[in-house]
Amino acid sequence: MILSCVNISKSFGTDTVLSNISFHINELEKVAIVGANGAGKSTLLKIIMQESSQDEGEIILSKGATIGYLAQHQELSSDNSIYDELLSMKKDIIQLDHKIRRMEQDMSHLSGAKLDQALEQYSNLTHEFEQQNGYAYRSEIIGVLKGLGFTEDDFYKKTNQLSGGQKTRVSLGKLLLSKPDIILLDEPTNHLDIASIAWLENYLLNYNGAVVIVAHDRYFLNKIVSKVVEIEQGTSTVFQGNYSDYAKKKAELREAKLHQYYNQQQEIKHQEEVIAKLRSFNREKSIKRAESREKLLQKMDVIEKPFTQDTTMRIHLDPNIISGNDVLTVENLSKKFDSLSLFQNLSFSLKRGEKVSIIGENGTGKTTILKLITGVLSQDTGKITLGTNVKIGYYDQEHQVLDMNKTILDEIHDAYPKLTQTKIRNTLASFLFTEDDVFKRIKDLSGGERGRVSLAKLMLSEANLLILDEPTNHLDILSKEILEQAINNYTGTVLYVSHDRYFINQTATRILELTHCQLLNYIGNYDYYLEKKEITYQTSGILINTTSSVNTTETSQNKLNWQQQKDEQARIRKIQNQIDKAEKEIITLEKRNEEIDTLLVQEEIYSDLAQLMKLNQEKEEIESKLEKLMTTWEELSSQL
Repeated sequence: MILSCVNISKSFGTDTVLSNISFHINELEKVAIVGANGAGKSTLLKIIMQESSQDEGEIILSKGATIGYLAQHQELSSDNSIYDELLSMKKDIIQLDHKIRRMEQDMSHLSGAKLDQALEQYSNLTHEFEQQNGYAYRSEIIGVLKGLGFTEDDFYKKTNQLSGGQKTRVSLGKLLLSKPDIILLDEPTNHLDIASIAWLENYLLNYNGAVVIVAHDRYFLNKIVSKVVEIEQGTSTVFQGNYSDYAKKKAELREAKLHQYYNQQQEIKHQEEVIAKLRSFNREKSIKRAESREKLLQKMDVIEKPFTQDTTMRIHLDPNIISGNDVLTVENLSKKFDSLSLFQNLSFSLKRGEKVSIIGENGTGKTTILKLITGVLSQDTGKITLGTNVKIGYYDQEHQVLDMNKTILDEIHDAYPKLTQTKIRNTLASFLFTEDDVFKRIKDLSGGERGRVSLAKLMLSEANLLILDEPTNHLDILSKEILEQAINNYTGTVLYVSHDRYFINQTATRILELTHCQLLNYIGNYDYYLEKKEITYQTSGILINTTSSVNTTETSQNKLNWQQQKDEQARIRKIQNQIDKAEKEIITLEKRNEEIDTLLVQEEIYSDLAQLMKLNQEKEEIESKLEKLMTTWEELSSQL
């Protein structure tokens, strides 16, 4: 055990957020903390980090264990570049390197016992340097930066000029490079694209330490964690397994508790009816019997009704106006900003009832496509055609049009005065606003709750083509499930951008991947995309058709002409040859490196200062070449 939380309680005024929270984390264990927004998950992490104090309970950390924390929001005000900011996490290795270089210079002036003593110290320091991955720490930094979605052009941007999301990614990179025994991550995937999330999954799975994650990304949690700590109504419950295991077990437990509760309530009602009947007889014996039953009833350990949220959609959301079968046609769409060309000649179409997800790395232009379709931006070239009776409803998480001073009910009613109270309340209930919740003011809601209000408002609009930009951002897991059901039950057409793979898997009937300035079409959900992506790339390279359900030029767009295929095959052969060459050089250098290691432990070598210095110099040059070759090999493999 490396970390233990024992009976942690925390209140803010009269509001109890955490009550007797207890769980432990073992070495190398990967654990998720889940719960609705406002359940106290972030508060718990701050208590563990001693950024906030608990009212009761104890945090026990193993002696000597180090702990690192990534909060949701980061403030980096340094003048350092992104690269230098991460390089600062390797200052111990850099200082050790400088010390070794100074010793090499000093040893050239030593002899006898002093030289022997210096050589021993030198050997220890070089061994420590190697143990800390000193020969490859710059490659490690570059790997983390690229894994988190930064390009080489980004490396030397000043951190104090970055956006909030970029600062969070820099802070995450610094935390990963510091390699503490325990990593605490609060919503680490919020500002990452799908490729970066997949990289982080692999990194954390292989991380030589414990990881505690607060996240609403269910796909991410399924891949990483083996234990789930749920915080619900201030209390904690521990479940073994990943998120899916937890969700299944949670549903089973809730069903069993509800069954026990309703059985007991039925028994209580029965006993109360018997007592009332006995008293109505108004006889001494019957009254005594009634009193006896009352005493037994009072001693009964009453089961509280389990907390449950009804996530079942109560209504079927149909657009008021049905569109034609051809909803949207996009032809030869191009867009660039200054000298940066995002994409050229993109073509695709939407049919009525489709749920289409656009995916791709950050910066490829996914959101730009949505803004072009909605008219927020204008295209450079191309044509966007809406079908018959198509009306667009646009959801942008960052630009919700809500009146902060209105109640939820008034916000919806003022937007749609012709709707009945029943219709509005039913829709709001579907998005988890029940009873007095509808009288809360917008300004008092969390970001996730405001998102749900905007989505409910959008669902009630006359739109029959919903265009959604990151609709699951800031939503907790329960809210995401509500949105999934809303979209799946929606009979109109939906086009959205999202990096939430679980959400995509549950809702998408088709995926458009924006990569290398082109759209690739996959007729299926995210699992289908993963299954077919590798095959598509291997057989056809990246220059394949953009979609399979487009306009009248569909057939010609589905096939590459002969010359394109020939050029692509030549490009792949060239890359493969470069990879083979790099691999041969790596093998040769590795072999020589091993030979030098063997020589360095031989007495006739380490006692000969000139020979020792020569071999160490050669070893450094080899390590430097290997570092560059490995970087080149990774980039070529990525291209292939």
